[in-house]
Amino acid sequence: MTKDFFKYQAQTTPHPLAIEIANANGSYVYDTSGKTYLDFIAGVSANSLGHNHPVVSKAIKDQVDDYTHVMVYGEFIQKPPLELCKLLVKNLPKSLNSVYLTNSGTEATEGAMKLAKRITGRRGFISCKKAYHGNTQGAMSLCGSEEQNSAFRPLIPGIQFIEFNKLEDLSKITKETAGVIMETIQGGAGCILPINDYLLKVKQRCNEVGALFILDEIQSGIGRTGKLFGFQNYNVIPDILITGKGLGGGMPIGAFISSKEKMDLLQNYPKLGHITTFGGHPVIAAAALATLTEITSSNLIRETIRKETLIRSLLTHSAIKEIRGKGLMLALMMESSEIASTLILNCMEQGLLLFWLLYEERAVRITPPLTISDSEIKKGCQILLQELNKL
Repeated sequence: MTKDFFKYQAQTTPHPLAIEIANANGSYVYDTSGKTYLDFIAGVSANSLGHNHPVVSKAIKDQVDDYTHVMVYGEFIQKPPLELCKLLVKNLPKSLNSVYLTNSGTEATEGAMKLAKRITGRRGFISCKKAYHGNTQGAMSLCGSEEQNSAFRPLIPGIQFIEFNKLEDLSKITKETAGVIMETIQGGAGCILPINDYLLKVKQRCNEVGALFILDEIQSGIGRTGKLFGFQNYNVIPDILITGKGLGGGMPIGAFISSKEKMDLLQNYPKLGHITTFGGHPVIAAAALATLTEITSSNLIRETIRKETLIRSLLTHSAIKEIRGKGLMLALMMESSEIASTLILNCMEQGLLLFWLLYEERAVRITPPLTISDSEIKKGCQILLQELNKL
């Protein structure tokens, strides 16, 4: 299959890992040669319950037997997307009580931008340097990396970038600003946590000038940081919340969430303020509902912090300069990008899946399934330490 993979399937990098997948289960991925890989990345934070979780698989199969796609989003009443929206709202602050389901986190970002413009009548946005919010041209406009953006300009105008955690930059948020969008925890930049009540101070500044505060929880949400959503760690509530990735339990989904009063503005002037054919697809929604039900009704969220503590206690090595992040959204900081890449590739050879971060080249991603066991954590950390000793 490798030859056909490179011949027929468009690639995103010159050197994809090109593991030929046979099947996956729990915390493990298996290739066609029979090799086993312990998964410390969970499809880049997407497989919250690991691979082929029985609850999720059953929900998908049961829904396929009932019906798949029947109508474009928002016209027919379908139980899986409706129940998913209800469960999300049940677990969110009262002001976040209306959910728009999308096909991806990127589309949710687009929807959030449109909603902010519709509410405020403004066009300007503030985002953060080294932010990542998606890869369509609208979402890309918010991404703070000119190296990524330059080849695709012109993008959406009116975007200004500030430094995450830098309070002096908040003066750039003005009465011309429709929305301030940022990741609760900056993922691609190296799992950077907000400090000194930074998010709360951003929200306060937004309130002062009438801008909307939009938090991107595509990676940090769905239990990964010890709360259902990362913002719940920081005493702040966004005006618009974006989610995706881990919500689907391995299936493609996104959502933007706000108050019903705000979301209702997408119904008129113009009508069809945001439309999607497959958003809220019943099979995808069934998988997401099963995933969210399992996560919110179990101890998995509480366990993420304990598992983080276990990982930090095991990964003590002179080559690891720092471990950034929270819960099961972690980045090992190495001395150089060369060391990080060598470690990732060598660990893969030894049956441990690690990965890079988008902007911070010295980082090694650790974002395993929330269901990973202590013994699996110990096994993966042992492989990682063994490979560090060889460098």
